Order: sequence, then structure tokens, then C-alpha cells
Amino acid sequence: MNLCSNCYGDLCLKQQQQASMKSTVESSLSAASHPPPSSVTESISSSSSTTIVPTELQIPATTTEEKQQQPPQRPNRCTACRKRVGLTGFMCRCGTTFCGTHRYPEVHGCTFDFKSAGREEIAKANPLVIAAKLNKI
Repeated sequence: MNLCSNCYGDLCLKQQQQASMKSTVESSLSAASHPPPSSVTESISSSSSTTIVPTELQIPATTTEEKQQQPPQRPNRCTACRKRVGLTGFMCRCGTTFCGTHRYPEVHGCTFDFKSAGREEIAKANPLVIAAKLNKI
């Protein structure tokens, strides 16, 4: 369609809003006790595609979508020495972030049980196979 990234983003946003409006109209129509005639449904769907939605209604929908899409923020300091780690921080299996010096479990006194986790992984990867017994002749 030869659109720049900003125009393409706007186009996608408009399409999502139209789809959400159409689904809300359909859900409100299905909530009614009797189904409307098809001519009324067609006129509503055609008018909803041409209707411009006020910007006040658009802002809350986009902000809630953006909040859901953002990943949780990682701590930016080492738990052991409080040194700023930025993007180079190492997440341990115990759930904390460490610098390059304290990244090893032996150094920071990790509370994660690696032995039982390894046993569980091996048990999942190698299920117990029991063959059917043969009848004696």
C-alpha cells in the first residue's frame, strides 16, 4: 500500500477500532430479546463504517491495549551489590537480577533447587514405558 510506518500504524488502529465497534454493535443487537430485520442490521453496519468516533472514546481503548502489551519492567540493579546493570543484567532462576560478578549461583547464594528441577525435566523428557504383558502358551 506504499505507506510509511506512521501512516500504516494509523491505518491499523482505525481498522481495529472499526472491528471493535462492529463487535460491540453486534453484541448489543444480540442482547436484544428479538432479532432485528436484516435491513436494519445492514444499515447499522454500513453507517458504523462511515461514522467518525470522537477522539475521547479512542484514547482509553488504545492506552489499555498499550499497557497490556508492555512487558513488566526488570529491576536495573544487582540484588547482591546494588550496582546498576542496565541491559546487561542476568536473570537468575531464583527470580532476581545480578551483575556479571554475581551472576553465578555459587556466588550469590541462590535459593533455587537445581537438582530437583533437573530431575523433573528428565522425568518429563523420558516418560515411563510399560509394555503389555504377553499371555503364556
